[in-house]
Amino acid sequence: MDSEALKLENQICFKMYTAEKEIMKMYRTLLGELDVTYSQYLVLLVLWEKHASTVKELGEKLSLDSGTLTPMLKRMETHGLLTRKRSVEDERSVIIELTEKGEALKEKAECIPSQLVGNLSLDLEDYKKLDELLTTFLKQVKTK
Repeated sequence: MDSEALKLENQICFKMYTAEKEIMKMYRTLLGELDVTYSQYLVLLVLWEKHASTVKELGEKLSLDSGTLTPMLKRMETHGLLTRKRSVEDERSVIIELTEKGEALKEKAECIPSQLVGNLSLDLEDYKKLDELLTTFLKQVKTK
């Protein structure tokens, strides 16, 4: 057996795990002013694009199950960022919509992507390569 294969520094999963932890630290700092968590920020990103979505659509888009998503959406509703309403057409479906307060956070958040890229210390070309590679990787992993 190849002993190199079992070294921690040769594990791509560990590199991805460590990178994710470091990026989350950066996001925690950047999102502090908005008073939202990273997961809540992701919900806001989707809603800023569409303004409204069902819980099911949000779960599919964010790769989150309803057991994780529902309590988070309740907290966001309590903080006045969104509303949750049963669909008139299908009572099993819950529609999530931004409030004015949730919509207003968009302006404050516009600087976050560029600040994160700046914190990564990657030049634009490397950032684009990383983005492209991760996009390809995720498409392949999700089809397995």
